[in-house]
Amino acid sequence: MLALEVKSREADESADTLRKNGSVPAVFYGPKEAATPISVDARKLAHVWREAGETTIVTLKGLGEDKDTLIHDAQFHPVNGQLLHADFYVLEKGKKIKINVPLEFEGVAPAEKAGHIVVKALHEIEIEVAPAELPHHLTVDLMKLQGVGDHIIASEIPLPPSATLLSNADEVVASVTEFKEEVAEITPPPETEILTAKPGEDAGAAPTEGGPAASAKGEKAEK
Repeated sequence: MLALEVKSREADESADTLRKNGSVPAVFYGPKEAATPISVDARKLAHVWREAGETTIVTLKGLGEDKDTLIHDAQFHPVNGQLLHADFYVLEKGKKIKINVPLEFEGVAPAEKAGHIVVKALHEIEIEVAPAELPHHLTVDLMKLQGVGDHIIASEIPLPPSATLLSNADEVVASVTEFKEEVAEITPPPETEILTAKPGEDAGAAPTEGGPAASAKGEKAEK
């Protein structure tokens, strides 16, 4: 479980000033928690975000009782990628949470080794789960895909003991389609007449009227 030290802040405190001082403005809230503005060390928050994403519990410390939260939203600078703001959702103790969990595909399908195509149609599913068993991701074993037409549906994905699937149980997560190589049709070029030049003639020049014999006769006449 990850933890962050946080500090309270005034709602009208300048966000730009906080960022210049190495902090990130944030807020936590929940079903039984009023929205409370806080500030967090920028480096520590960036590290926790990389580790936790939106599917790992982050414990907020420093403001009375520890609060188990999920990072509900994070805003980044569009150019430099700097983390600008974060929302923390406070979990209710003893209650399950509804959350979309990303899928992680593992292994190489035998069908893919045979030259067919594996289509990954779903990349997350919604579950309801106890906070203590909240998975960072759910594993999809592609080794089950043996041949064309094989598929994996949402209900076949292993879940933690306390989890209930909320997504459509019959929704296809991954499937195999046959690879068909397209044969390109080649259109032959139009037939062209090939002119062959005779010895002593320029292939590009028009033939003399009467041919070579007529030319010879003309020379004799001149003599």
